[in-house]
Amino acid sequence: MSAARPVGDRPGQRPGPCRPGPCRVTSCRPGSGPSCAGRPGRRNRGTCDAGGRRAAGSRQTRRRRPAVDRTSRADRTRGRRRGPRWGLRARRSAPQAGRAVSTPTPLDIDALLDNRVTRVVVCCGAGGVGKTTTAAALALRAAERGRSVVVLTIDPARRLAQSLGLPELTNNPRLVAPTAEIQAAGGQLHAMMLDMRRTFDEMVQAHASPERAALIIANPFYQAISSSFSGTQEYMAMEKLGQLVAARQWELVVVDTPPSRSALDFLDAPQRLSSFLDGRMIRLLSAPARAGGRGVRRLVGAGFGLFTRAISTILGGQLLADASAFVQAFDTMFGGFRERATATYELLRAPGTEFVVIATPEADAVREAAYFVDRLATESMPLAGLVLNRTHPVLADLPAAQAETVAEALERACTAPMAAAVLRLHADRVALAGRERRLLARFRRAHPAVSVVAVPALAADVHDLPGLRDIGGLLAGEQASHLDPGWPGARIW
Repeated sequence: MSAARPVGDRPGQRPGPCRPGPCRVTSCRPGSGPSCAGRPGRRNRGTCDAGGRRAAGSRQTRRRRPAVDRTSRADRTRGRRRGPRWGLRARRSAPQAGRAVSTPTPLDIDALLDNRVTRVVVCCGAGGVGKTTTAAALALRAAERGRSVVVLTIDPARRLAQSLGLPELTNNPRLVAPTAEIQAAGGQLHAMMLDMRRTFDEMVQAHASPERAALIIANPFYQAISSSFSGTQEYMAMEKLGQLVAARQWELVVVDTPPSRSALDFLDAPQRLSSFLDGRMIRLLSAPARAGGRGVRRLVGAGFGLFTRAISTILGGQLLADASAFVQAFDTMFGGFRERATATYELLRAPGTEFVVIATPEADAVREAAYFVDRLATESMPLAGLVLNRTHPVLADLPAAQAETVAEALERACTAPMAAAVLRLHADRVALAGRERRLLARFRRAHPAVSVVAVPALAADVHDLPGLRDIGGLLAGEQASHLDPGWPGARIW
């Protein structure tokens, strides 16, 4: 009969004396002999001494479960598509909390425009932040510094054409009357406005036979997607950019990206169009045209007839017929669309392209700019810097609290109501400038390497070439001619 096993050696039993050798439990308690008080089944690399204590140098080992990524699938998808949430998790190495944020290198606009390697400058950002005016001001300044420039604008506002001294802007580049500065520097400035429908028509006419092009352009389905399909304007802007660069008539092309709810739509347009062309509906509609022999066409035609009868009850017979005719006539051009979209997308990643992200000192606009900066980093696209437009710098070195105190005293004395009102306005401006500074500081913590230039808000809209010239001077850090000498111009906060 074998000897009895010590109590505590089997799971579920009370702990008993330790056997000689390494301790097999978590801890030991002193007693007359080595005994264990830990939970059975837990091992310890140390040994027990005579007092029941673990020997010096012994170490517990505990098997740890691997870390589980609890991030939701939607969050991971958003992180790949649009980058992390700005200010929370920076793609670049952000400074730790409590440390001072290093001041980035100021955005040198003149160095950007004078660089002969730079052939494309893309002004991007959310809608309503001043992209069109900034693009026109950059183009004018580059021309006045001796470069041959064309600016492609998207904004149909008539005031921009008037600012450039033109009666209207068309889909073809028009020469802007040279100023004395342009003539002295030997530059040249052309301007044009994107006509989405006309650009689409020209592209069809250039890559299809005259008969097929006329058939496509007259199709109601084509007329609908060429003017209202999501992403068409962004894709046509990239198509026109590719045409201008391929013409090699200008040294620099300045592009104003289309106004959209998301600044990322401009970069996503080629992929969105490719997804549409590769979609299941397009493949079904183009199946009869792609069928090979007579027997295959008959088989495909029979299946297509079943499909059309089923889907026509949902979409309507005429709409489906127009869509089918368009796709079958357009089928041979799909490959060319993808190739040109890919070529233009690669142009945006080339060393001669620079992106200038524009935002206003508002939370939504800066957040959109941060998303765009992250996306550019993901796509390895060159970023020149951020233009923070319409800022409100403080014009006098007077604290807001002191201004409020003096204003209250003047109001009580009823001696200088105008001075009291000015002091109140100054206090409000100090508070507004403080909010804008905090917003910019939050952006810098997430993107410490991005160059930033702040442009103050102007009292009136720009309506002529001198106004555009002043905007260019503010972007470059010069003093605006129509402002008081004390105006702080463009500067880094």
